[in-house]
Amino acid sequence: MGLIVVVGSINSDMVVSAPRIPQPGETILGYNFAVYPGGKGANQAVAVARLGHPCSIVGKLGRDGFGADLRAQLVKAGVDTAAVGEADGPSGVALITTGADGENSIVVVPGANALLTPADIDACRDLIRSAAIVLVQLETPLETVARVAEVAGENNVPVMLDPAPAQPLTDDLLRRLAWITPNSTETGIILGAGAVADDPKNAPGLAEALLARGPRGVVLKMGSHGAYLATSDGLRTHIPAFKVAVVDTTAAGDAFNGGFAVGLARGMKLSEAARFASAVAAISVTRKGAQPSMPTLSEVEDFLRDRE
Repeated sequence: MGLIVVVGSINSDMVVSAPRIPQPGETILGYNFAVYPGGKGANQAVAVARLGHPCSIVGKLGRDGFGADLRAQLVKAGVDTAAVGEADGPSGVALITTGADGENSIVVVPGANALLTPADIDACRDLIRSAAIVLVQLETPLETVARVAEVAGENNVPVMLDPAPAQPLTDDLLRRLAWITPNSTETGIILGAGAVADDPKNAPGLAEALLARGPRGVVLKMGSHGAYLATSDGLRTHIPAFKVAVVDTTAAGDAFNGGFAVGLARGMKLSEAARFASAVAAISVTRKGAQPSMPTLSEVEDFLRDRE
């Protein structure tokens, strides 16, 4: 099984449960508070490791109590943290409000994640070269993500980008990607004005528009509407979502990306890997928290077997 390398954020998630997400300027009463290990990079790394696949993470933590705990949580999950550096100042934090319907709103304060630099990537060049696939997100500086894509591309290592938090992306970066996996909001921002991404019927056209920007593969993540796959060599397919009782959607996209990467690294066909990833995400939304929600391989296999 080829090594999966994740380059990205490592955060503490401070989660408030409330009847609903408040409107701007509104104060409501919540009914629960918890702190979980999170960060899109760390979530995806834990998703991979919990599925029994070898995984290393490249990132940066602050020299604070949060940082020591976050590293310990990654190690406990089976993630190699040798390439996680330290910086003066705080570790990253995410403030998350989860409504009773499972939807959430998130504010991320990058902390040490903002100090992950292209030089750090160059220092991890050999690790990236050894990967079967590299996963990146946008909770670290964009120039660092671009450097990951450059180093990986020089060594024919495929890169999968989860473009969150959403921001415009250059064609140069997009051309270096094997996969881009946006949700509807992120798709609209990447494609710019006029991209109506909240209707699943628009998925084929949106995927074509993204492919035209340069990535070799697109996965549009559409929540309860499933996922739409399109590749530069002609694959076009819709993967339906599994119906489950939703508790918390935090890190569902990270669960999907981790599962999809594992499927690809294990040689599954693309539609099979996407269905596997959809199962990983479906299980994750039935549980609270980001990393604690990630399922094991046996749980995913049982889930899929029950739905054959």
